[in-house]
Amino acid sequence: MGASYESDRLSNNAGRIFEILYRPDSRRPLQSLPVDDLVLADRALQLIQDRADIDISGPEFNFVRSIRVYDVRYARQHESGRDGDCNRSATVVLGTYGTQGDFAWQRSSITALPSAHIGLERWGQNCPGIYHRSVFVDWRDYEGNYGFEQVNY
Repeated sequence: MGASYESDRLSNNAGRIFEILYRPDSRRPLQSLPVDDLVLADRALQLIQDRADIDISGPEFNFVRSIRVYDVRYARQHESGRDGDCNRSATVVLGTYGTQGDFAWQRSSITALPSAHIGLERWGQNCPGIYHRSVFVDWRDYEGNYGFEQVNY
């Protein structure tokens, strides 16, 4: 097959990398941008990290703002005790995108989940045992068509 392993060649890579990055007459590394330009590029990245780097406030970007992320961190329902009391607890958060693409989480509830979400249909009925965790994302595309994905974990 022509495959071989050359250990001497691999051990010399560090020296070759050093030769490529450093000039013999200078201590400064070879790079595509001067150091000052790198600092400016880093600052620009900080400015756009929490929002889109273009203006997306127009109606043509409504599909971005339509994206909703439901994180059902847990939903538990079970009978307990001799009296058969039904214990229910859940933590659900909703993530949404703002006008300029900024993402934020807020508390939500089981009742706020879209009807397309599956796994909690019997929630609140008598007291069947339920333990559920999932992430559910839904959206409307630029034509207004509804779409969703769910991952149970």
